[in-house]
Amino acid sequence: MMNFLELVNNRQSVRVYDTARAVEPEKLERCIEALRLAPSACNAQPWKLVAVTDPNLKTLVAEAATTKWLGQNLFVNQAPLLVVLVRESPNITSKLGTVLKDKPYTIIDVGIATAHFCLQATEEGLGTCIIGWFNESAVKKLLGIPKNKRAELIIAVGYPAKPDIRKKIRKPVEEICSYNKY
Repeated sequence: MMNFLELVNNRQSVRVYDTARAVEPEKLERCIEALRLAPSACNAQPWKLVAVTDPNLKTLVAEAATTKWLGQNLFVNQAPLLVVLVRESPNITSKLGTVLKDKPYTIIDVGIATAHFCLQATEEGLGTCIIGWFNESAVKKLLGIPKNKRAELIIAVGYPAKPDIRKKIRKPVEEICSYNKY
């Protein structure tokens, strides 16, 4: 078991998957449980996920996530599993807070839940890539997601073909943090 900073350092966006290895159901279930336990504004839990395990359906969802003319997300079909995160309606207190404070709490909550899922996947030895650029209407139609819901993200999940961890290139702390004033 990794300590938390090791876990965060090992989590990376994987774009080359081992196509011969499926994700074990028990590993997926633990990732779902990590997402389920994520905090949310007013405990609204404004999410539902659709795990796409059927190979034919996964291929169609992957096609909806690929933009060939931009070369965007061409790797998605390699992942043995795709998880679509759907933003659900918040409870009344979260909705009220969103209006009064002008903050999109449901989007924040979906982001937190996604991070929980991806960190658990890393703990399981899986790789993930969070995809926000995709044909949402096509994905919604393929998965039967109601028109009044938003399919916010797709998470590609599988075993990395290259297990090495890339060095993270991040801004230095001094650029992202100050104390007591901006």
